[in-house]
Amino acid sequence: MKTTHWHSCNVLRVGADARQLWQFATGNSQVTLNAEQRLVPPAPLPAKLVTKDWRTLWQRKLNIAWLTAEQVFLRVVHLPKCEPAELPAMVELQLEKLSPLSVNQVVWSFELVPQSAGELQTVVVIIAERSLVEDFLGKLESAGYLADRLELPFVHQLLTTPIDGDGVWIYLQAGDTRALCLTAWWYGGTLQRVNLLNLSAGETGAAALGFQLNQIAWAGEIEGWLTAPPRWHLVADHTAAAVWEPALRQWADEPIERVPPLTSPALAALTAQRAARSQSKANLLPVEFSTRYQQQFIDRLWMRGLGALTVVYIFGVLIYFGALNVLKYQSGKVQKEAASLSGLYTNALQLKERVRILQEQVNLKFAALDCLKAASEKLPPELTLTSFSFSKGNRVSLSGTVSIDEENRISKYNEDMSAASANGALLFTRVSPPNIRHVNNTASWDFECTLQPVQTE
Repeated sequence: MKTTHWHSCNVLRVGADARQLWQFATGNSQVTLNAEQRLVPPAPLPAKLVTKDWRTLWQRKLNIAWLTAEQVFLRVVHLPKCEPAELPAMVELQLEKLSPLSVNQVVWSFELVPQSAGELQTVVVIIAERSLVEDFLGKLESAGYLADRLELPFVHQLLTTPIDGDGVWIYLQAGDTRALCLTAWWYGGTLQRVNLLNLSAGETGAAALGFQLNQIAWAGEIEGWLTAPPRWHLVADHTAAAVWEPALRQWADEPIERVPPLTSPALAALTAQRAARSQSKANLLPVEFSTRYQQQFIDRLWMRGLGALTVVYIFGVLIYFGALNVLKYQSGKVQKEAASLSGLYTNALQLKERVRILQEQVNLKFAALDCLKAASEKLPPELTLTSFSFSKGNRVSLSGTVSIDEENRISKYNEDMSAASANGALLFTRVSPPNIRHVNNTASWDFECTLQPVQTE
């Protein structure tokens, strides 16, 4: 059988005037008390302790509720030893004989008693009326407590009490007006019979208990398991023992051994420990309730997950629109600044262009002067310069006359102009060949020079 590893375990006892809640840490099958609270209605149970949320997926939480013993019947049955998986079916076959009510009107469970002799095994069958269990679970649900297990604390104390021989163990819980009494008869190392009695408090209840014990003893003699006078053990606190022990001793006419009972916190710890170690099999919670609680837990996780996803989506949309508005604001601010600067930028461009044009004009003036200077300096004495023109910003046209006898000076002048320089650089990129015309004894000449590009700073 697969063992569930629990992270924490809650044990709830519902009393007439208050609710007692214990929470235990159950790591490594050991229990440690984390919290203990006593709550008087209508004070709610602490939701942080009892409610299961998404953390329960990896930190498993077990909710146990104690069913009041007044609503429970206990029976002992001896069955042949078998495989654990076959035992529930064997108990169910005996249920009609054991149950005081119709089988379809009860919920039941069982605990296997460790002390068994021979070929038989002893089983304590726990039976409760279904309507009372459902009503009790409804009250727990209204308080926000969805139980995973519904148990009877008397059974845990019964199964863990050290048995040192044949005798009767009387477990007593005495109140102001009523007293619950569980009697367990051990003979031959086997639990032969248990009875859960609801009695009046005080001497009247003690007398009724004596009458019930007499009847059980007679039945044991008839059935054959009561083979010797029993030894008496009273499991009760000091207050209850002070009232019941004298009456029981007078009735039994024998000494009664006092056994200290488990306190409520110790019994709660024992309940949690047995559940954590998977030692407790008795669970009176109907299967349909367990299935519904599991489905509610899954649905609640889905709804909370979808709710969280919706909140994240809405938050993301809000962040998106917020960021969009911020960017729009920043973009509008930049556009306004650009609009305010556009006029200044246009004016700056215009001013820059004007400066460039003026600089070009100045440079051209100096270039024209350099050309005129070069034309003057390179001009041979035999040639006459009749025209000097500067056009299109990069063309220089030269024309003049010379006698036919000195016509060869024209070519020399053309070559010198090709090599003319200013500021260490050639002045012209190209000088066209001279064009010569003869008129009588005079030769007219002209040619063009292409100026180097003017560098504008």
